[in-house]
Amino acid sequence: MAFQSLASNKVRAALTMLGIIIGVGAVITMTAIGQGASQAVQNQINSMGTNALLIFPGAVSVGGISSGAGGSQRLTEDDANALKKSDWLAAVAPTVGTSVQVIAADANWSTRITGTTPDYFRVRNWPIVSGSEFSDADAKSGTKICILGKTVVTNLFGEGVDPVGQTIRIKHEPFTVTGVLQEKGSNSYGQDQDDVIIAPFATVQRKLMGITWANNIMASSITAEASAAASADAAQILRTQHKLLPSDDNDFQIRSQVELAAAAEQSTATMTNLLTAAAVISLLVGGIGIMNIMLVSVTERTREIGIRKSIGAKFANILFQFLTEAITLSLVGGVIGVILGYIASSFVSQANGWILVISPQAVGISFSAAALIGIFFGWYPARKAARLNPIEALRYE
Repeated sequence: MAFQSLASNKVRAALTMLGIIIGVGAVITMTAIGQGASQAVQNQINSMGTNALLIFPGAVSVGGISSGAGGSQRLTEDDANALKKSDWLAAVAPTVGTSVQVIAADANWSTRITGTTPDYFRVRNWPIVSGSEFSDADAKSGTKICILGKTVVTNLFGEGVDPVGQTIRIKHEPFTVTGVLQEKGSNSYGQDQDDVIIAPFATVQRKLMGITWANNIMASSITAEASAAASADAAQILRTQHKLLPSDDNDFQIRSQVELAAAAEQSTATMTNLLTAAAVISLLVGGIGIMNIMLVSVTERTREIGIRKSIGAKFANILFQFLTEAITLSLVGGVIGVILGYIASSFVSQANGWILVISPQAVGISFSAAALIGIFFGWYPARKAARLNPIEALRYE
Protein backbone atom coordinates (compact mmCIF):
# COMPACT_ATOMS: atom_id res chain seq x y z
CA MET A 1 0.00 0.00 0.00
CA ALA A 2 2.91 2.33 0.72
CA PHE A 3 4.40 1.73 -2.72
CA GLN A 4 0.99 2.06 -4.40
CA SER A 5 0.48 5.40 -2.68
CA LEU A 6 3.82 6.68 -3.96
CA ALA A 7 3.17 5.33 -7.46
CA SER A 8 -0.19 7.10 -7.63
CA ASN A 9 1.48 10.46 -6.85
CA LYS A 10 4.60 10.28 -9.02
CA VAL A 11 5.12 14.01 -9.51
CA ARG A 12 4.73 14.77 -5.81
CA ALA A 13 7.06 11.91 -4.90
CA ALA A 14 9.66 13.14 -7.40
CA LEU A 15 9.51 16.70 -6.06
CA THR A 16 9.73 15.35 -2.50
CA MET A 17 12.87 13.38 -3.38
CA LEU A 18 14.47 16.38 -5.10
CA GLY A 19 15.88 17.79 -1.87
CA ILE A 20 17.48 14.44 -0.98
CA ILE A 21 18.80 14.01 -4.53
CA ILE A 22 20.43 17.44 -4.49
CA GLY A 23 21.75 16.95 -0.96
CA VAL A 24 23.34 13.54 -1.57
CA GLY A 25 24.68 14.61 -4.97
CA ALA A 26 26.16 17.74 -3.42
CA VAL A 27 27.85 15.76 -0.63
CA ILE A 28 29.40 13.33 -3.16
CA THR A 29 30.52 16.15 -5.46
CA MET A 30 31.90 18.40 -2.73
CA THR A 31 33.86 15.64 -0.99
CA ALA A 32 35.20 14.43 -4.35
CA ILE A 33 36.37 17.94 -5.23
CA GLY A 34 37.88 18.49 -1.78
CA GLN A 35 39.70 15.16 -1.67
CA GLY A 36 40.79 15.58 -5.28
CA ALA A 37 42.23 19.00 -4.46
CA SER A 38 43.98 17.52 -1.42
CA GLN A 39 45.44 14.70 -3.53
CA ALA A 40 46.61 17.18 -6.18
CA VAL A 41 48.35 19.34 -3.57
CA GLN A 42 49.97 16.29 -2.00
CA ASN A 43 51.19 15.13 -5.41
CA GLN A 44 52.70 18.54 -6.09
CA ILE A 45 54.42 18.60 -2.71
CA ASN A 46 55.72 15.07 -3.28
CA SER A 47 57.10 16.21 -6.63
CA MET A 48 59.44 18.49 -4.69
CA GLY A 49 61.32 15.43 -3.56
CA THR A 50 61.61 12.80 -0.86
CA ASN A 51 61.37 14.12 2.74
CA ALA A 52 62.68 17.43 1.41
CA LEU A 53 64.07 20.27 3.52
CA LEU A 54 64.32 23.66 1.80
CA ILE A 55 66.91 26.03 3.26
CA PHE A 56 66.59 29.66 2.15
CA PRO A 57 68.65 32.74 3.01
CA GLY A 58 67.09 34.86 5.73
CA ALA A 59 66.90 38.59 6.24
CA VAL A 60 69.89 40.87 6.65
CA SER A 61 69.92 44.30 8.30
CA VAL A 62 72.24 47.05 7.07
CA GLY A 63 72.22 50.41 8.83
CA GLY A 64 69.02 49.46 10.61
CA ILE A 65 67.24 48.66 7.34
CA SER A 66 66.11 45.10 6.90
CA SER A 67 66.33 43.53 3.46
CA GLY A 68 63.48 41.18 4.21
CA ALA A 69 63.42 37.41 3.68
CA GLY A 70 65.99 36.21 1.15
CA GLY A 71 68.23 39.24 1.48
CA SER A 72 71.10 37.36 3.10
CA GLN A 73 73.89 35.91 0.97
CA ARG A 74 75.35 33.74 3.71
CA LEU A 75 74.52 30.30 2.28
CA THR A 76 77.54 28.71 0.60
CA GLU A 77 78.79 25.40 -0.72
CA ASP A 78 80.74 25.04 2.55
CA ASP A 79 77.42 25.15 4.43
CA ALA A 80 76.14 22.32 2.26
CA ASN A 81 79.28 20.28 2.92
CA ALA A 82 78.86 20.84 6.66
CA LEU A 83 75.24 19.69 6.49
CA LYS A 84 76.31 16.45 4.83
CA LYS A 85 77.87 15.44 8.16
CA SER A 86 74.45 15.37 9.84
CA ASP A 87 73.20 11.90 10.75
CA TRP A 88 69.64 13.07 10.08
CA LEU A 89 70.17 14.08 6.44
CA ALA A 90 70.36 11.58 3.59
CA ALA A 91 71.32 14.03 0.83
CA VAL A 92 72.30 17.70 0.58
CA ALA A 93 72.52 19.82 -2.57
CA PRO A 94 73.40 23.54 -2.83
CA THR A 95 71.65 25.26 -5.73
CA VAL A 96 71.96 28.44 -7.77
CA GLY A 97 69.78 29.47 -10.65
CA THR A 98 69.18 32.10 -13.28
CA SER A 99 67.16 32.68 -16.43
CA VAL A 100 68.98 32.04 -19.70
CA GLN A 101 68.43 32.02 -23.45
CA VAL A 102 69.40 28.66 -24.93
CA ILE A 103 70.33 28.03 -28.56
CA ALA A 104 70.47 24.71 -30.41
CA ALA A 105 71.12 24.89 -34.16
CA ASP A 106 68.38 27.20 -35.53
CA ALA A 107 66.12 26.91 -32.46
CA ASN A 108 66.24 28.91 -29.24
CA TRP A 109 64.31 28.88 -25.97
CA SER A 110 64.17 31.01 -22.82
CA THR A 111 64.29 28.88 -19.69
CA ARG A 112 65.88 28.60 -16.26
CA ILE A 113 69.14 26.87 -15.46
CA THR A 114 69.86 25.37 -12.04
CA GLY A 115 73.37 24.68 -10.88
CA THR A 116 73.65 21.94 -8.28
CA THR A 117 75.30 18.66 -7.28
CA PRO A 118 74.30 15.02 -7.94
CA ASP A 119 72.46 14.87 -4.59
CA TYR A 120 69.86 17.19 -6.13
CA PHE A 121 68.41 14.32 -8.17
CA ARG A 122 68.00 12.23 -5.02
CA VAL A 123 66.48 15.04 -2.98
CA ARG A 124 63.98 15.81 -5.76
CA ASN A 125 63.49 12.10 -6.52
CA TRP A 126 64.03 13.01 -10.15
CA PRO A 127 65.54 10.21 -12.25
CA ILE A 128 67.28 10.51 -15.62
CA VAL A 129 65.35 8.76 -18.42
CA SER A 130 68.05 9.12 -21.07
CA GLY A 131 71.80 9.53 -20.68
CA SER A 132 73.34 10.01 -17.24
CA GLU A 133 73.77 12.56 -14.50
CA PHE A 134 77.00 14.42 -13.82
CA SER A 135 79.43 13.58 -11.02
CA ASP A 136 80.60 15.41 -7.89
CA ALA A 137 83.86 16.11 -9.73
CA ASP A 138 81.89 17.81 -12.51
CA ALA A 139 80.00 19.89 -9.95
CA LYS A 140 83.23 21.13 -8.39
CA SER A 141 85.31 21.65 -11.54
CA GLY A 142 82.72 23.52 -13.58
CA THR A 143 82.42 21.11 -16.49
CA LYS A 144 80.24 22.47 -19.29
CA ILE A 145 77.66 19.72 -19.41
CA CYS A 146 73.93 19.81 -18.70
CA ILE A 147 70.74 17.78 -18.30
CA LEU A 148 67.53 18.98 -19.95
CA GLY A 149 63.92 18.91 -18.86
CA LYS A 150 61.29 17.54 -21.23
CA THR A 151 59.91 20.98 -22.19
CA VAL A 152 63.35 22.28 -23.14
CA VAL A 153 64.04 19.17 -25.24
CA THR A 154 60.76 19.57 -27.12
CA ASN A 155 61.31 23.25 -27.90
CA LEU A 156 64.96 22.93 -28.91
CA PHE A 157 65.03 19.58 -30.72
CA GLY A 158 61.42 18.60 -31.34
CA GLU A 159 59.12 15.90 -30.00
CA GLY A 160 60.59 12.41 -29.60
CA VAL A 161 64.21 13.44 -30.26
CA ASP A 162 66.97 12.23 -27.90
CA PRO A 163 69.37 15.18 -27.46
CA VAL A 164 72.06 13.28 -25.51
CA GLY A 165 75.44 14.11 -27.03
CA GLN A 166 74.19 17.28 -28.74
CA THR A 167 75.72 20.70 -28.06
CA ILE A 168 73.71 23.75 -27.01
CA ARG A 169 74.82 27.32 -26.26
CA ILE A 170 73.96 29.02 -22.98
CA LYS A 171 75.08 32.65 -22.77
CA HIS A 172 77.44 31.97 -25.68
CA GLU A 173 79.02 29.08 -23.78
CA PRO A 174 78.87 25.60 -25.39
CA PHE A 175 77.35 22.87 -23.21
CA THR A 176 77.13 19.16 -23.99
CA VAL A 177 73.80 17.50 -23.19
CA THR A 178 74.43 14.38 -21.11
CA GLY A 179 70.91 13.47 -20.00
CA VAL A 180 67.16 14.09 -20.05
CA LEU A 181 65.03 14.35 -16.89
CA GLN A 182 61.88 12.35 -16.29
CA GLU A 183 58.76 14.44 -16.95
CA LYS A 184 57.18 15.94 -13.82
CA GLY A 185 54.51 18.33 -15.12
CA SER A 186 53.34 21.56 -13.51
CA ASN A 187 53.54 22.34 -9.81
CA SER A 188 50.73 23.72 -7.61
CA TYR A 189 51.49 27.26 -8.83
CA GLY A 190 51.07 26.24 -12.47
CA GLN A 191 54.81 26.46 -13.14
CA ASP A 192 56.18 23.92 -15.62
CA GLN A 193 58.77 21.90 -13.69
CA ASP A 194 60.12 20.41 -16.92
CA ASP A 195 61.10 23.81 -18.31
CA VAL A 196 64.55 23.64 -16.72
CA ILE A 197 68.20 22.84 -17.35
CA ILE A 198 70.33 21.22 -14.65
CA ALA A 199 74.08 21.81 -14.76
CA PRO A 200 77.06 21.38 -12.38
CA PHE A 201 77.03 23.79 -9.43
CA ALA A 202 80.39 25.50 -10.11
CA THR A 203 79.57 25.92 -13.80
CA VAL A 204 76.45 27.96 -13.17
CA GLN A 205 77.72 29.72 -10.04
CA ARG A 206 81.00 30.98 -11.44
CA LYS A 207 80.79 30.96 -15.23
CA LEU A 208 77.17 31.97 -15.77
CA MET A 209 76.28 33.99 -12.67
CA GLY A 210 79.68 35.15 -11.31
CA ILE A 211 78.73 34.76 -7.64
CA THR A 212 80.30 33.03 -4.65
CA TRP A 213 77.20 32.06 -2.67
CA ALA A 214 74.29 29.63 -3.05
CA ASN A 215 70.72 30.75 -3.65
CA ASN A 216 69.44 27.95 -1.42
CA ILE A 217 70.22 24.45 -0.19
CA MET A 218 67.99 21.44 -0.72
CA ALA A 219 68.26 18.44 1.57
CA SER A 220 66.28 15.35 2.50
CA SER A 221 65.85 13.77 5.89
CA ILE A 222 66.55 10.06 6.34
CA THR A 223 62.82 9.44 6.94
CA ALA A 224 59.64 11.54 7.00
CA GLU A 225 59.43 11.00 10.78
CA ALA A 226 62.95 12.40 11.18
CA SER A 227 62.03 15.67 9.45
CA ALA A 228 61.73 17.69 12.67
CA ALA A 229 65.01 16.35 14.07
CA ALA A 230 66.72 16.97 10.73
CA SER A 231 65.48 20.57 10.66
CA ALA A 232 66.72 21.20 14.20
CA ASP A 233 70.11 19.62 13.48
CA ALA A 234 70.48 21.55 10.22
CA ALA A 235 69.68 24.81 12.02
CA GLN A 236 72.30 24.13 14.66
CA ILE A 237 74.95 23.28 12.04
CA LEU A 238 74.23 26.44 10.06
CA ARG A 239 74.32 28.63 13.18
CA THR A 240 77.74 27.18 13.96
CA GLN A 241 78.88 27.69 10.36
CA HIS A 242 77.76 31.31 10.41
CA LYS A 243 79.23 31.90 13.89
CA LEU A 244 75.96 33.21 15.28
CA LEU A 245 75.70 34.07 18.96
CA PRO A 246 72.92 32.57 21.08
CA SER A 247 71.20 35.96 21.03
CA ASP A 248 71.41 36.27 17.23
CA ASP A 249 68.47 35.42 15.02
CA ASN A 250 68.91 32.85 12.29
CA ASP A 251 70.08 34.34 8.99
CA PHE A 252 68.42 31.47 7.15
CA GLN A 253 65.02 29.79 6.94
CA ILE A 254 64.22 26.07 6.89
CA ARG A 255 60.99 24.68 5.52
CA SER A 256 60.28 20.96 5.55
CA GLN A 257 58.15 19.02 3.13
CA VAL A 258 56.24 17.57 6.08
CA GLU A 259 55.32 21.08 7.29
CA LEU A 260 54.21 22.10 3.81
CA ALA A 261 52.17 18.92 3.45
CA ALA A 262 50.52 19.43 6.87
CA ALA A 263 49.66 23.05 6.06
CA ALA A 264 48.25 22.08 2.67
CA GLU A 265 46.27 19.22 4.18
CA GLN A 266 44.82 21.52 6.82
CA SER A 267 43.78 24.07 4.18
CA THR A 268 42.14 21.51 1.91
CA ALA A 269 40.49 19.80 4.90
CA THR A 270 38.97 23.14 5.95
CA MET A 271 37.71 23.72 2.41
CA THR A 272 36.29 20.19 2.22
CA ASN A 273 34.54 20.58 5.58
CA LEU A 274 32.97 23.88 4.54
CA LEU A 275 31.75 22.43 1.25
CA THR A 276 30.46 19.30 2.97
CA ALA A 277 28.65 21.39 5.61
CA ALA A 278 26.85 23.28 2.85
CA ALA A 279 25.88 19.98 1.22
CA VAL A 280 24.64 18.53 4.54
CA ILE A 281 22.35 21.54 4.91
CA SER A 282 20.83 20.54 1.56
CA LEU A 283 20.20 17.07 2.99
CA LEU A 284 18.43 18.56 6.02
CA VAL A 285 16.31 20.76 3.78
CA GLY A 286 15.40 17.66 1.79
CA GLY A 287 14.42 15.87 5.00
CA ILE A 288 12.19 18.75 6.04
CA GLY A 289 10.58 18.58 2.60
CA ILE A 290 9.82 14.89 3.15
CA MET A 291 8.25 15.63 6.53
CA ASN A 292 6.08 18.41 5.10
CA ILE A 293 4.79 16.26 2.25
CA MET A 294 4.16 13.32 4.56
CA LEU A 295 2.16 15.55 6.91
CA VAL A 296 0.08 16.69 3.94
CA SER A 297 -0.35 13.06 2.92
CA VAL A 298 -1.56 12.13 6.42
CA THR A 299 -4.12 14.94 6.30
CA GLU A 300 -5.35 13.91 2.85
CA ARG A 301 -5.67 10.25 3.85
CA THR A 302 -7.27 10.72 7.25
CA ARG A 303 -10.47 8.92 6.23
CA GLU A 304 -8.44 6.04 4.76
CA ILE A 305 -6.59 5.70 8.06
CA GLY A 306 -9.89 5.74 9.94
CA ILE A 307 -11.29 2.96 7.79
CA ARG A 308 -8.17 0.83 8.21
CA LYS A 309 -8.13 1.26 11.98
CA SER A 310 -11.84 0.57 12.28
CA ILE A 311 -11.43 -2.85 10.63
CA GLY A 312 -8.51 -3.88 12.79
CA ALA A 313 -5.32 -2.09 11.68
CA LYS A 314 -3.07 -1.58 14.67
CA PHE A 315 -0.80 1.31 15.63
CA ALA A 316 2.26 -0.54 14.25
CA ASN A 317 0.56 -1.22 10.90
CA ILE A 318 -0.19 2.45 10.20
CA LEU A 319 3.19 3.56 11.55
CA PHE A 320 5.03 1.07 9.35
CA GLN A 321 3.09 2.06 6.22
CA PHE A 322 3.85 5.78 6.44
CA LEU A 323 7.39 5.21 7.65
CA THR A 324 7.97 2.93 4.67
CA GLU A 325 6.86 5.71 2.33
CA ALA A 326 9.27 8.20 3.91
CA ILE A 327 12.22 5.79 3.90
CA THR A 328 11.51 4.77 0.29
CA LEU A 329 11.54 8.41 -0.81
CA SER A 330 14.86 8.93 0.97
CA LEU A 331 16.55 5.77 -0.30
CA VAL A 332 15.45 6.23 -3.92
CA GLY A 333 16.50 9.87 -3.73
CA GLY A 334 19.81 8.76 -2.22
CA VAL A 335 20.52 6.31 -5.06
CA ILE A 336 19.75 8.95 -7.70
CA GLY A 337 21.81 11.48 -5.77
CA VAL A 338 24.84 9.16 -5.69
CA ILE A 339 24.59 8.61 -9.46
CA LEU A 340 24.21 12.34 -10.18
CA GLY A 341 27.01 13.15 -7.71
CA TYR A 342 29.38 10.84 -9.57
CA ILE A 343 28.38 12.36 -12.92
CA ALA A 344 28.78 15.91 -11.59
CA SER A 345 32.16 15.10 -10.02
CA SER A 346 33.41 13.60 -13.28
CA PHE A 347 32.25 16.65 -15.24
CA VAL A 348 33.89 19.12 -12.83
CA SER A 349 37.18 17.18 -12.77
CA GLN A 350 37.34 16.92 -16.58
CA ALA A 351 36.36 20.55 -17.13
CA ASN A 352 39.03 21.85 -14.74
CA GLY A 353 41.67 19.14 -15.11
CA TRP A 354 41.34 18.19 -11.42
CA ILE A 355 41.98 14.81 -9.89
CA LEU A 356 38.74 12.89 -9.23
CA VAL A 357 38.70 11.13 -5.87
CA ILE A 358 35.31 9.67 -4.92
CA SER A 359 35.59 8.15 -1.48
CA PRO A 360 33.55 4.98 -0.79
CA GLN A 361 33.16 6.31 2.75
CA ALA A 362 31.55 9.51 1.40
CA VAL A 363 29.13 7.46 -0.69
CA GLY A 364 28.30 5.22 2.25
CA ILE A 365 27.85 8.11 4.66
CA SER A 366 25.66 10.04 2.20
CA PHE A 367 23.46 7.03 1.53
CA SER A 368 23.19 6.22 5.24
CA ALA A 369 22.38 9.85 5.98
CA ALA A 370 19.57 9.73 3.42
CA ALA A 371 18.11 6.63 5.12
CA LEU A 372 18.38 8.18 8.58
CA ILE A 373 16.74 11.37 7.33
CA GLY A 374 13.86 9.29 5.98
CA ILE A 375 13.43 7.65 9.38
CA PHE A 376 13.93 10.84 11.39
CA PHE A 377 11.68 13.14 9.36
CA GLY A 378 9.19 10.41 8.52
CA TRP A 379 8.70 9.30 12.12
CA TYR A 380 6.58 12.24 13.27
CA PRO A 381 4.06 12.13 10.35
CA ALA A 382 3.88 8.33 10.63
CA ARG A 383 3.32 8.49 14.39
CA LYS A 384 0.68 11.19 13.93
CA ALA A 385 -1.16 8.98 11.42
CA ALA A 386 -0.92 5.91 13.66
CA ARG A 387 -2.32 7.80 16.69
CA LEU A 388 -5.45 9.06 14.93
CA ASN A 389 -8.72 8.14 16.62
CA PRO A 390 -10.65 5.94 14.15
CA ILE A 391 -14.00 7.56 14.94
CA GLU A 392 -12.65 11.10 14.47
CA ALA A 393 -10.77 9.99 11.35
CA LEU A 394 -13.95 8.54 9.79
CA ARG A 395 -15.83 11.79 10.47
CA TYR A 396 -13.00 13.91 8.95
CA GLU A 397 -14.03 15.94 5.89
